[in-house]
Amino acid sequence: MATPEQKAIIKADILANPDLAAFPNTGDGGWAIADLYNLPASPEFIVWRTDTPADEVMRNGMDWARVDNLSVGKARIWEWMTKLGTINFAKTNIRAGIDAAWVGTAADLAVRAAIYVHGKRPATRLEKLLSTGTGTTADPATMGYEGSMNYTEIQEARNS
Repeated sequence: MATPEQKAIIKADILANPDLAAFPNTGDGGWAIADLYNLPASPEFIVWRTDTPADEVMRNGMDWARVDNLSVGKARIWEWMTKLGTINFAKTNIRAGIDAAWVGTAADLAVRAAIYVHGKRPATRLEKLLSTGTGTTADPATMGYEGSMNYTEIQEARNS
């Protein structure tokens, strides 16, 4: 559910964009706007994932031999991060932990890069609107709202 501040941003965005403002302020208009907001952002806008399964990271691109080369402290950091079940890459402390565990050799940095591939995804138009950051692959944005929005929330924003 969008906050009142986010609804104000959405309302301003609808009014500022002819492709959105052209729709009538009705349920059907709200439905059409919601459909447009729930499409992928164009141009592509990259955000940090908040719910990456640790299993996805560990099974795809992980160089298991590198884990054995970590110091005890670094290995403990990585072990605890993966025990959580999901990794929230949007959290600064999580990324700091990844950076602290996977540092040093070119091989360890390659593991870090492989891990970060799983922590990014393209945003929807709405997620882009309510995100903070540059939204590039090198510097993903942090979402202020995640997921799709339905027509009733669009109508609430338009009429607020």
